[in-house]
Formats: sequence, structure tokens, C-alpha cells
Amino acid sequence: MSAKSDYYEVLGVSKNASAQEVKSAYRKQALNWHPDRHKDDKEEAEKRFKEINEAYQILSDTQKRSAYDQFGHQAFAPGGGFRGAGGFPGAGPFSQGGRYGPFSYTYTTTQGNGDNPFVGFDFGDPFEIFEQFFGGGNPFHQARSTPRYSITLEFMEAVKGVEKEVEVGGKKRKIKIPAGVDEGLRINFGDFLLSIDIKPHKVFQRQGSDIYVNMGIQFSLAVAGGEIKVPTIDGDIKIRIRPGTQSGTMIRLREKGVPIIRGRGRGDEYVRINILVPDKLTRKQKEVLEELKNEGF
Repeated sequence: MSAKSDYYEVLGVSKNASAQEVKSAYRKQALNWHPDRHKDDKEEAEKRFKEINEAYQILSDTQKRSAYDQFGHQAFAPGGGFRGAGGFPGAGPFSQGGRYGPFSYTYTTTQGNGDNPFVGFDFGDPFEIFEQFFGGGNPFHQARSTPRYSITLEFMEAVKGVEKEVEVGGKKRKIKIPAGVDEGLRINFGDFLLSIDIKPHKVFQRQGSDIYVNMGIQFSLAVAGGEIKVPTIDGDIKIRIRPGTQSGTMIRLREKGVPIIRGRGRGDEYVRINILVPDKLTRKQKEVLEELKNEGF
């Protein structure tokens, strides 16, 4: 059996690519290798298309990507050991009860009545994701005559839910898009399907139902500890930075993420701490640092 291709090479991204870059590269590659664009060599196109989707399934998942970075394809081979959070050493930074280092934050929120408004949602298999671009010409499923449209939402509209006025069949109508919809999701409104596109946010990055935020803190705060204000989709909150915090530390804010599709509750928010190093110092600051250095600090 031939060796599997590197997932990063399959999508054409670097190992440092962000979640949004991985998603964008996936859509580009999947469109390029959709079997309907290679009718003269569908067998090769189908092979590449499946390979692209396999790569995305791994690299779009935080824990699976971490496992792949450390162990390669062997992590997912039979007996390879990957079991998700809490079950695989090195399976991402949250594999031990949602903790990273000494930090663990828990928040409670008021839940709804539990009714599921997502019965009409079509998650489909990977071969259906891009049917809208090819008029339903999926070689693995019979084409359907239901009209298909797409809509672009602001990040917070997708997170919080929104009511929109759209034009369908020459008639205007109002539709409700529930909170928590994600990129590429399709909603079945009965007489038409609506595909969701989401604009990126300048602060928040999203992975499924989880939110990621990068926060820079001063060196002195990382050493001595203190409080910082961090943004969430519900507004700013204060969290405590413990003394001796290292750059790259992740702090988990429970239930501060996106409402979970086809389920109850919400995802989490992860705050990544980066220590800011000043490029200029005053004379007094230099003297203090020299004293600390002389004391072995």
C-alpha cells in the first residue's frame, strides 16, 4: 500500500496555518478537484477529493491536528491510540479534563428549553458540500430540483442568530437563522436550501463550537500575576493571571463559546496568552532588569 500524503501538503498550507486558512484552502482544493470538473478522469478526481476531505477532517479538529503533528498518520492507524480528549497523551492541550498547566476556569450559563430547532439542517457527506457550485451534479447522489441559495453572515450574526429578508422566486420573505450556524452549513427551508458563508472576525477565531482568542500581556504581569480583561461573544470579562504564567498558556472559559448545533449548551472559549516583550526600555527599566539579571532572575 502506498504511503499516505502529508495532510498539510494535500491542502497546500503550512504547519502554522490558522483554522481559517485551513478552511479556505480546503474549499479551494475541494472545488478544484470536484469530480464534475474532471469528467475525463473521474477516478483520479474522486480519489483526490476524498483525500482532501480526509485531510480537512484531521486538520480542522484541534485535538486530531495536535495528534497528527506529533505522531503523523500512525496516530489514527488501528491501535494508534487516538481516542480524543482525555484518552491520548499529546492529543491536544486540553486532553486532561480541559486543563492546561495550572489553569481551569468554569462558568455557568442559563440554558434554553432544550427544543431542537435544527431538524431541517442538512450536514450531508463531504461530496455534497459543493453541490451548489455545480448545479447538483454530484456523481454519488441523484441531483435534486430544490432551489439552492447562499447567504453571507457577519460572525456575530452566525453566533447569535439573526432574522434576514431574502428574495426567493422573485418574492421577498423573512427567514430566521438560529444561533450557532457554521461555515458551509445548509438549512432546508422546505422550498429551498440555504448555504451559510461567514465573514471572519478580527478578534475571535472559531473552531466548531469553540472560540479562540489571542491575548498579549506585559512581562511584569506574567511574572507577578494579576487581572486582565478578555473579550467574549457576550462581552468583556475579567480573568486572573497566575504568577509565573508562561507564553503560550491556554485558559479555558467554560460555556463561553458558540451554541452547539444539534445539541444543548455551548462550546468553550480558549484564551491563548502571549507575553509581550518591549522593544524599547527607559533607563530606569534597564537598571531594574540589570539588577534582576545580576540576582539570577
